[in-house]
Amino acid sequence: MKPDESYSHYLHFTPRDEQWGIVCTTVGYQKVPPHSPYPPIDRHPDDYYFRKGVGRRLNEYQLVYIVEGNGWFESEHCTKQIVRAGTMFMLFPGEWHYYAPNPETGWKEYWVGFKGRFIDERLTMGFLSKSRPLAAIGTDLHVVSLYDEIIHNSQNEISGYQNYITGIILHILGGIVFRVNERNFEQKEFVKIIDDARSMMKASIGKNISPEQIAKQIGVGYSWFRRIFKEYTGISPAQYQQHLRLAEAKELLANSSRSISTIAYDLGFANSNQLSTFFRQHEGISPRVFREGFRLK
Repeated sequence: MKPDESYSHYLHFTPRDEQWGIVCTTVGYQKVPPHSPYPPIDRHPDDYYFRKGVGRRLNEYQLVYIVEGNGWFESEHCTKQIVRAGTMFMLFPGEWHYYAPNPETGWKEYWVGFKGRFIDERLTMGFLSKSRPLAAIGTDLHVVSLYDEIIHNSQNEISGYQNYITGIILHILGGIVFRVNERNFEQKEFVKIIDDARSMMKASIGKNISPEQIAKQIGVGYSWFRRIFKEYTGISPAQYQQHLRLAEAKELLANSSRSISTIAYDLGFANSNQLSTFFRQHEGISPRVFREGFRLK
């Protein structure tokens, strides 16, 4: 394999790096031509190498991104799946897995390895799934540039580089979650209903229009509306309205000269005391203290 067709780097990290909650362990790419052996016979350490048809287990997470060609993937919790260009799949610590390119096409893959309690917690919370490790995100040059950025900074190993490149890893992970959710909902007719409802809520922040009234104006039943709204946004319509009022209150307190009483009235509160109670519940401080903090800057 030519030097410009493959690159791999195994990174060191310190106990201080581990306190960050995530460390990067390896990064690289390789282009596997058609009818080439896979895995390639190269310089990977024993802990990373797997034999053809046997697979392996790692002690870390990896994100593998296939940008050219096609092949297949399988793991303990995932039956054999076809992998096409634009697919990213995740490997989990201790999870048996095997993947390989189609001999007729070969493929080009990028990978990055990482571990730490922050990622373990995301797995426990259900943001990541061993049974759904594949994501069809398309061939995205921006994602490729993020891998290249990790490679560049891991080569230089400037002080603090682990914190920087693990931030890029989280950016990639966040992008996957976003894209998967977007594709899960893009064909759902109720998305327009939710968008219309959110537009109405934003346009009526200070008018105390209830979620029930919103549902009625849109022409749907409230129980159904509340359920699909929470399914899509993660919070109920009433909580969404509270977030809007809080965000607007903070904006007015920080960037306007209006009195707190006027702001309370504009946002539909009966008086400044009611606004203060609401603000303390969400921010832990009074509107006045919040405003003074901006004046001191």
